[in-house]
Amino acid sequence: MNAATTFSTQVAEQAVQWLMQMQQGPLNPRQQANWQHWLDAHSEHQRAWEHIQRVNQRLRGMPSPLAHAALNAPKSSSRRQALKLLLILGAGSAATWGLRQQHLIPPLTADYRSPLGQRRKVQLADGSQLQLNTASAVDVQFDGPQRLIHLLEGEILLRASTALQIITAQGIVTTQAAQVNVRQFSDHTQVAVLDGQVEIAPRSYSGLPLTLEKSRLANLTRKGWDTPRLTDANTGAWADGMLVASHMRLADFLDELSRYRHGQLQCDPQVANLLISGSYPLDDSERILDLLQISLPVKVRRFTRYWVSVQARA
Repeated sequence: MNAATTFSTQVAEQAVQWLMQMQQGPLNPRQQANWQHWLDAHSEHQRAWEHIQRVNQRLRGMPSPLAHAALNAPKSSSRRQALKLLLILGAGSAATWGLRQQHLIPPLTADYRSPLGQRRKVQLADGSQLQLNTASAVDVQFDGPQRLIHLLEGEILLRASTALQIITAQGIVTTQAAQVNVRQFSDHTQVAVLDGQVEIAPRSYSGLPLTLEKSRLANLTRKGWDTPRLTDANTGAWADGMLVASHMRLADFLDELSRYRHGQLQCDPQVANLLISGSYPLDDSERILDLLQISLPVKVRRFTRYWVSVQARA
């Protein structure tokens, strides 16, 4: 932890209160003297004040509910709490990792994230390569020999060059040197091994973990895992910007495609079970929808830009 950004939550609260008071108007001479006395009283106060100034300067560039609350409600308790939380997060305190693991901190404050419809590549400090799929977020903690990646939401593809652990809502994925795709669902984690092998186990599991070999995937829950099976053509294809279907139900295909689009993408039950095959570039979802009308007996109705329905062709 950087000594320049270590301070208690109590001092963080004090710094936030002073900042809010200053932003409501100029301090009078007595208030100015009190602030200076507080600032000079301890180096911890100075560290907190310098850090909150930096955090405050960055707020307007953050597309976060925390930033919104911190900027747009100058007299509210929500703004004070938002600033306090941002200050603590920015300090990189040890408590941050635990709070995020308990889902008490929004994924928007994650170390790395990718917006909806976009993908991102990250080179980690140990040489491993991490790719984030659409609407994904992770925290990364490298502390001595311990190397952790916490998947907060979405999907990642990791090319690990050293021993790493991926923590999800349901369990832990342990790998040495492997290529693994991990996707977080609401009630389970899907783990697919593209190269090498990994071990998976529920987070509070005391027995032997399950070893997943290359080209195998399994769903991990809080209580265990299902039977491993072969990966399919679409596993990890997103990392190359592709959506690959091999006799995939149209409803399932559109569910996948909707992950990369804003708004609603609906599938009429009459055409839900039509099968589709092919490789489609994820960066042009409108083109994919147009191609559906050529390859399948369907029509695409665009009520608005954000409300699209795929229906049976008349």
